[in-house]
Amino acid sequence: MNQTRSFLLIAWALLAYLLWQAWDSPAPAPGAALHSATTTQTVDGAALPDIPGLDDAPTPMLDAALPSADNASAATASQRVVLSNDVLRLAIDMRGGSVVDARLLDYGQSAASDSPRVQLLSSAPEHFFVAQSGLVSSKGAAPSHESEFVSESIGDELALRDGEQQVSLSLRWSDGNGLSVRKHFTLNRGSYVLSMRDEVENHSNAVWQGHVYRQLQRVPPVIVNSGFNNPEGYSFAGAAWYSPEEKFEKRKFDKLAKEPLQQTVSGGWIAMLQHHFMAAWIPDAGDSNTFATAIIANGTPRYVIREVGPSLSAQPGASASSEARLWIGPKLQSELPHVAPGLERTIDYGIFTLISDPLFAVLSFLHSLFGNWGWAIIGLVVLIKGVFFKLSEKQYLSMAKMRKLQPRIEALKERYGEDKQKFQQAMLELYKKEKANPASGCLPILIQIPVFIALYWVLLESVELRHAPWIGWIQSLTDRDPYFVLPVLNMLSMYFTQKLSPAPGMDPIQKKFMQLMPLIFGVMFAFFPAGLVLYWTTNGSLGLLQQWVIMRRHGEHNEKAAVKS
Repeated sequence: MNQTRSFLLIAWALLAYLLWQAWDSPAPAPGAALHSATTTQTVDGAALPDIPGLDDAPTPMLDAALPSADNASAATASQRVVLSNDVLRLAIDMRGGSVVDARLLDYGQSAASDSPRVQLLSSAPEHFFVAQSGLVSSKGAAPSHESEFVSESIGDELALRDGEQQVSLSLRWSDGNGLSVRKHFTLNRGSYVLSMRDEVENHSNAVWQGHVYRQLQRVPPVIVNSGFNNPEGYSFAGAAWYSPEEKFEKRKFDKLAKEPLQQTVSGGWIAMLQHHFMAAWIPDAGDSNTFATAIIANGTPRYVIREVGPSLSAQPGASASSEARLWIGPKLQSELPHVAPGLERTIDYGIFTLISDPLFAVLSFLHSLFGNWGWAIIGLVVLIKGVFFKLSEKQYLSMAKMRKLQPRIEALKERYGEDKQKFQQAMLELYKKEKANPASGCLPILIQIPVFIALYWVLLESVELRHAPWIGWIQSLTDRDPYFVLPVLNMLSMYFTQKLSPAPGMDPIQKKFMQLMPLIFGVMFAFFPAGLVLYWTTNGSLGLLQQWVIMRRHGEHNEKAAVKS
């Protein structure tokens, strides 16, 4: 197995993995009927009253919290207040105090400088994704996420001013009989965390008891191109949650009907994930919460993940409150661990997480040195090549010995003709006598394959690299090379690798196939993100240089001519 075959083995392994990922990621069909057993959600051992919402849709928990068609129209037309800092622009609806729009000011939908900002939350039906909260009470009034609030802040757009560190909004609801509820929202400078406090003020003559619930509701993200070269087609999208006891768990949208969530935890968090971005409710760490999911099968399915907090009680003339935080933004590895335990697990590297995590740490360190993710990728490939140099050298020496034995193997083949059993026995004796092991050349490359695939996931799943420029014509490492320079360079590296070390004993069909491989991979890589092609091109070019160095070190730089003769 020469360097070209090694490269092809890695490439085919990666391609097979991508195809498997794409095959294993079916999208739920719009409008499909979703049926599951209905259970009743309980908190502190008692059944909760229904949370207002859907009429008769089947759900795997209490009544799913979606406004009816008429109410949804009213919610769209209701008043909204904009709350923004330097990284987030949120629209908060007076109907329930729901966050119905979220723009990420530092992230464009494309790499163009004038690109619209990423809209993570939206009330548009085709992209519906909102964060809702409310209260429920078995005795007395309580404002749900459908109740009308009024703003106690001045103006309908509250923005962080120069010199300020936070901006706040307060909403108020009253039942007209002495019970009022305030929702306080706060955004700090540079933060994707929306802090929220629900405060119940009881000026009635009766004790008020109830629960705060918070939920995320959405349709699956729209994937325009679900091909294997589009990471959004097989990157995880669905619900996730964390508890100190069970740790991190996640479930794709199409699995929620068969495996609904119903779990009581202390602390933890709930989230809805998609490629690069997420929203997560993070209740107070000391609270006992009930996590649950629901599916609203009315047209395009809407999926709900909800947490219901512990019982709140307010005596006459007293108040009670509950606090939580809402993360709305990118999956930033440097920030998520400091927001909540386990939140960094939402960055999904799949089965190669144990390898991908340290690779990203090294990549981040290199980025801090170079100030450019493209050069950091090149630096990482150089380091990986350095680490595996001895393995590559061992692989080459093993294959060099096999090439030297090739004429004797051909002689054995002619001697024994059609008697394959005797030929195999004689070949094994030759290997034993010359201390040659054909499998030893495969082992180094098999060890490297998981590393290469893990790095592939780092490049695809790390939002830090999203739309990051490299040099000149490469203005986005997550978009394809607009002028196909990198795919052509990759073709050249494969071609010269073949020329440097041709494989002996290859039949004409195999030889033709190997000659076509640079062109095949050049066409395939023309549609891959530039960051990945940069990695493959650097890897192939360094592999070519590495093979030349090894051949020089062992005095076999003239082997090509010997093989041809």
